[in-house]
Amino acid sequence: MNEETGLRARKKARTRDGIAGAAIDLFLARGFDVVSINDVAAAAEVSKPTLFRYFPSKEDLVLHRFADHHGESARVVRERPAGVPPMEALHGHFRAGLDRRDPVTGLNDHPQVIAFHRLVFGTPSLAGRLNQYMVEDEQALADVLGDGIEGRLRAALALAVHRVLSRANWQKIADGRTADDVHPEAVADADLAFGRLR
Repeated sequence: MNEETGLRARKKARTRDGIAGAAIDLFLARGFDVVSINDVAAAAEVSKPTLFRYFPSKEDLVLHRFADHHGESARVVRERPAGVPPMEALHGHFRAGLDRRDPVTGLNDHPQVIAFHRLVFGTPSLAGRLNQYMVEDEQALADVLGDGIEGRLRAALALAVHRVLSRANWQKIADGRTADDVHPEAVADADLAFGRLR
């Protein structure tokens, strides 16, 4: 039974990845607003109902790549070692992301990542949906921080810092600089920003 369940889960993951890959290829080649759901379903060789079982909206076809990071700040704070203040934990996590060249920090110069970020930030409906994710992340972080309005303010500030740093890094990369070249500035900016938060 476990083998059958595992096989089914792998098949679903392959279908999901296939649909998303086809969608992103089309969006990058032709533009998000030009490509229809029918185009994506045809390219992925699935029906529209199947597509919508995996992705409830057209925007989700792109933004599912952020799903692994959804609620990440709250997890970092919740799972931090004893005695480590929340902002210090978030700072360390962001710095580690810079060192790994995690795309969510904006510090990744792979051509596909640059094109993906350009698609997201340059398409109003995608940028709007990404902001919705950020609002949900802010609430999750505020719930972990507690302290009523103070916790909500700290969560909003922490996620604003993350967003501003990531966009600044991405813009430098989009302007033609390499991730290795930008890295020291990105680290200094993160140290300054999180230092101010603390």
